[in-house]
Amino acid sequence: MSALQRVAPRRVKSQLRVTELLAAARRVFSEQGFHRATTAQIAEAAGVSEATVFTYFPGKRELCIQVIKDWYDEISTELESEVPRLLGVHAKLSHVVRQHLFTLLADGSGMCALVLGEGRTSAPELAEVITDCKRRYTAPLMDCLAQAVADGEVRQDMPLRLMRDLVYGSMEHVLWDSITSHKRPPIDETAEQLTGLIWSALMPRDASLDALARFRDEVGAALKQLDSQRAPKKRARK
Repeated sequence: MSALQRVAPRRVKSQLRVTELLAAARRVFSEQGFHRATTAQIAEAAGVSEATVFTYFPGKRELCIQVIKDWYDEISTELESEVPRLLGVHAKLSHVVRQHLFTLLADGSGMCALVLGEGRTSAPELAEVITDCKRRYTAPLMDCLAQAVADGEVRQDMPLRLMRDLVYGSMEHVLWDSITSHKRPPIDETAEQLTGLIWSALMPRDASLDALARFRDEVGAALKQLDSQRAPKKRARK
């Protein structure tokens, strides 16, 4: 048996053990938060000794960082695949808002609480990791908004940074309220309301005037068409 054949099974076993530890750690961190979670709890959830945890990870913080990275990688990859396929800024915004609320409220409320809490922590390594992950996660929509600004489809007098805060900041308030009250709002209804509110703020200032002008022209054209249809009937009566 070659050296490679002897080493390969050990590597596969190690990769499997890491996967199991990360899955267990995600469950524990989601339920307990970072500070209350312990490596002993994670080891028990994974069905291994606590010493095994330290065989693969230096400590709890490094384990938590990897859990957060893996989770963000999953939800970011999904958006990176779906958002570019949609047509129009409004459709992309609507999808991102609904997906964000659904992912964090329905699928990952525990991870949501972990990320929102640790994103405000004084520990720089965790906060920096979350900031980097958020940058990738928000990129699909921000790239769309940047192009929309260049094309004049949304307001050009609002910096992209404020647009980002408008979109994700409004949703963060909804998420925090859900976490603290232990009540989940209706996701579809909330997503629709938030999308409408955000979209009205992103529209160019003269968009409402343009819409009224188009409506006026459409009404005028409809009235002319109606008059032209009525005219032959009036002549026939005479």
